[in-house]
Amino acid sequence: MGVLPRESTVDVLEKRLREDILGGRHPAGSYLPPERELADEFGVNRTTLKHAFGRLAHAGLLETRHGVGTRVRDFLRLGGADLLPMLVGHSPDWIGEIFEVRRHIGALIAERAAARATPAQVTDLRRLMAAVRDAEGGEAAQLTDAEVHRALARATGNRVYVLLTNTLFNAYLPVRAALVGPFAEAGAAHDRLAPVVDAVAAGDRAAARAAADAYLSATERIMLDDLARARRRRDGAW
Repeated sequence: MGVLPRESTVDVLEKRLREDILGGRHPAGSYLPPERELADEFGVNRTTLKHAFGRLAHAGLLETRHGVGTRVRDFLRLGGADLLPMLVGHSPDWIGEIFEVRRHIGALIAERAAARATPAQVTDLRRLMAAVRDAEGGEAAQLTDAEVHRALARATGNRVYVLLTNTLFNAYLPVRAALVGPFAEAGAAHDRLAPVVDAVAAGDRAAARAAADAYLSATERIMLDDLARARRRRDGAW
């Protein structure tokens, strides 16, 4: 393996080690090679290696025990949802599983919001929907659409739903640019989401859940198709 570039060595080393761990070269429960051996392999000093280890330990992938060594944590058993952005960055295959959770959680949030939203929260939802309609460009519509979903989560009165919504949006960050398809036309994006907000405003729990499921399923299909096309282009199939 070649010597790493001098610029941002810790960043590059962290990425290399992370890919080795997530790719299975260093499986869960295994110990990494001794520090001196790894430092020689990557052409870095042990201080740089320790900095990279520290970042990976903070991310929940490694644990170091003095006098024992550095072991790969079983992140699927011990990790939390905060790992999702990193996992999506490693493999877009995680997106399908994230979307499944998005559908179920999103429909439940809409139902709860219909039961609990205050008049002030409904007003805020209407304001955000107008911002989606008037957004200039797909990225702006995408970001404003995300704020509608955060507002729906707040309207449930349950802060855990808010945190779950934030977690799911954070998971998209590594591939967000490839997921802009449903928002390319602001008017269409508004019209897809409007039935959800209308049902919440009316306090109709069943209609809100059904509308959210329809919205999330429709946007999921568009985004997965866009991701598949981007992957084919990248792989040279087109």
